[in-house]
Amino acid sequence: MKVINLHQEEKELIELAVENNRHAQHKIYSKFSPKMLSVCRQYIKDLHQAEDVMITAFMKVFTNLNKFKHEGSFEGWIRRIMINECISFLRVHKKVKFIEEEDYLEETFNNIESQFSVDDIQILIDNLPYGYKMVFNLYAIEGYKHQEIAELLTISEGTSKSQLSHARKALQDNINKLKNYENGTE
Repeated sequence: MKVINLHQEEKELIELAVENNRHAQHKIYSKFSPKMLSVCRQYIKDLHQAEDVMITAFMKVFTNLNKFKHEGSFEGWIRRIMINECISFLRVHKKVKFIEEEDYLEETFNNIESQFSVDDIQILIDNLPYGYKMVFNLYAIEGYKHQEIAELLTISEGTSKSQLSHARKALQDNINKLKNYENGTE
């Protein structure tokens, strides 16, 4: 039995894709596109627009593949390109507006109870204003720090914290409304 090093296989696939091998590029696209569409969908409400952004981002992935240094997760590298492309799309379409606020409330956000489906949670996040949604996704889902978010979005760190606080409050309010609706108390 021959043992195949998966990392080595991925490295060879990337090297072939750098040389414009269409089969290798298709394998990379097929492997990562479902996850990356999910990433784009977190930021962009409309599925068709999210798909368009993902395809554009994959073009950037393949164009810049020679810049990947194999010093970390290839998936993470692709994910960062997807996120940046989503942010660019939202900026170009003027969907994001940040209100410069330095005041924010540091709140603990209770975990959403298991009674809600992933679709319910995604709908709640989708209904946030784009600024709140973007900061929430970057912080809570992607794990960025406020300083990184501020640099990425060219806002102040205080604005990032404020947007997150507002997003959490809006989510909590909508969760409570949904609970009340489901319990028949509203």
